[in-house]
This record gives sequence, structure tokens and C-alpha cells, in this order.
Amino acid sequence: MIKRYPTKQIYVGSVAVGGDAPISVQSMTYSRTADIEATVEQINRLHFAGADMVRVAVPDYEDANALKQIRERTSLPLVADIHFNYRLALIAAESVDCIRINPGNIGEKERVKEVVKACNERNIPIRIGVNCGSLEKRFEERYGQTAKGMVESALYNIKFLEDLGFTNLKVSLKASDVERTVEAYRMLRPMVDYPFHLGVTEAGTVFHATIKSAIGLGTLLLEGIGDTMRVSITGELEKEIEVARAILKDSGVAKEGLNIISCPTCGRIEADLVKAVAEVEEKTKHIKEPLNVSVMGCVVNAIGEAKSADVAIAYGKGSGLVMVKGEVVAKLPENELVKRFLQEVEKMAENSE
Repeated sequence: MIKRYPTKQIYVGSVAVGGDAPISVQSMTYSRTADIEATVEQINRLHFAGADMVRVAVPDYEDANALKQIRERTSLPLVADIHFNYRLALIAAESVDCIRINPGNIGEKERVKEVVKACNERNIPIRIGVNCGSLEKRFEERYGQTAKGMVESALYNIKFLEDLGFTNLKVSLKASDVERTVEAYRMLRPMVDYPFHLGVTEAGTVFHATIKSAIGLGTLLLEGIGDTMRVSITGELEKEIEVARAILKDSGVAKEGLNIISCPTCGRIEADLVKAVAEVEEKTKHIKEPLNVSVMGCVVNAIGEAKSADVAIAYGKGSGLVMVKGEVVAKLPENELVKRFLQEVEKMAENSE
């Protein structure tokens, strides 16, 4: 069992982050926030995709002033992404559930004090967001764009807020490559007890972002590091949530949904396994119960895998078996197996609730 690092628990709206709370998943809208209709539509898409919270960009006053109306039209916790202009954070704090800033980029301490005061008054946390590609000049000059530079920036900014009496924090340390990202989180984790937001930033298209995030975030999660996360993808919003949920499930951190076991395609397969697995994936994606199911295409591995699965298909030539908890419940023609299999999966999921 994975033992998570003990961290302070904070709340982003109604969502607990850190402590013993489940690891939450988030994404970010790509519309201009001032376009209220488009932004609300994207937030709703993320809500139905399973996001726990959503971040919106606030680069100017029109975006900041739109947040009040957006807040009125969604229940999903909102995180405002602020860079440089502290006044935008003051406006955003009136409507959102968390402010993401890099205090060192906000400027004079008096300006940061104003942001802290606004967040304190509304009991909303601040996320200190450190990106390797945009380190403050002092840290980049001394350390370069390295994990050490990110950690030193984070420590400086954490102390900055702590000196103002503010500890309602979470921290992120993002680079565009796996190695620096993992190194930075590992380095900082023993030094502070604040919850961590995980992510490999600017990770690229679905293919590359999935691989980078699975390696980087999966590595950290297996080491007990991480309290909330985003998979950054150049693509559709829902895919970020889908991949993040898969990383949580397949790393063993989250016990939710089906673990589908299927054999690789090879010359021994005696059925259209690709079609069968695709149908199983599509027709079971609504199931939240943690079940192990097996769809195996030949006699070499089928029975062995099927015995250890909750529900399984073991294909043979033109026919096959449906098994539940290792026991054969049906021997059917090939074209009837998936239908019966899905019935057994639905029945087990209902009985497990």
C-alpha cells in the first residue's frame, strides 16, 4: 500500500486538498475568461468529465470582473490564475476559491500583503506556482533553469507568505520535462508540509503529454508525493481529466473504475480481441466500482488470467467462456460473449455499491 507524505489539509471550495483527502484532479479553461458563455460551457464540460476544480486565466480587468458572473453559474471550485498585477487578485478573491500566484512576481511586499489580506478575509488558499521556464531573475541567474532553482524559488515565496502570517497554501513545481519536475518535487517534499499540486507543464499533444505525465506524476504518486494534479495537454479539456484519472487508477492510488486486463495482439488470438476490448471500454466507462475484468484472446493465458479476475472472457475457437470469480457461468458462441460479460459486470458493480 502506498504511504503518502503527511501534509497539511486545505480547502479549495468544498474540495479538501492534502491530509487524508483523495487526490483531486483539475484542468484549466482555454477560452478568454471575459467570454462568460464560452468559459461556463468549458467549466461544465470539465464538471461532467469528472474534474474536482478548474483554473481560469485572469490576465486583465475584464477577465477579473467576469468572475462574479461565472461563479454564479457553476458549483465547481474556481482557481484564478494571476500573474504580475496584484489588483487582479484582489478582484478575483471576491469570487473564486483559490488564487494562483508567484508572490515574487507580484512585486513589492505591500502588494503581496494586500493579496494575503483579501485571501485571509475570505478564507481562500493561495497556490504558489513555480515554473522552471519563468523563474525570478535572481534564482535563474544563480541556479539556471534547474530543479534547485525551482525549489529555492518556492522556499523563498513560502517564507514570504509565512512572514505575513499566511499558511493556507499549496505549492506546484513544474518543468516541461519529467526529470526536472520529479527532482524538484522530491527535493522540496521533506522541507515543507504544504500540499503539492503535481504537473508536467507544457507537456505537448495527447500522445506525448500522456507519456510524460504517466512517468512523472506516476513516479511521484508511487512515492507518496502529491495531493492534487493536472495533466497538461495541447488538446481537448476532457482528455486531461481522462488521463489524470487513469494515472491515479493504474498507479494504484485511486480505487475507482474497471481495471481491464487484455492480452497483447499476437498470432495465437482466436477472436477479434481489439473490437471486443473497445466495446468493453466504451460500455463500462460509467462504472465506478473498482473491479478487475479480463478479456483474453486465446487458451494460453486466458484461463489463468480469468481465474483471478472478477469477471472474465476466455476466448477459444468460435466460442468461449464467461467466468465470474474464477467460476464458469456460461459457454457461448463468440458473438454472444461480450453481451453476457457486460451483464455480469453490471450485476457485480451493482452488488458492490
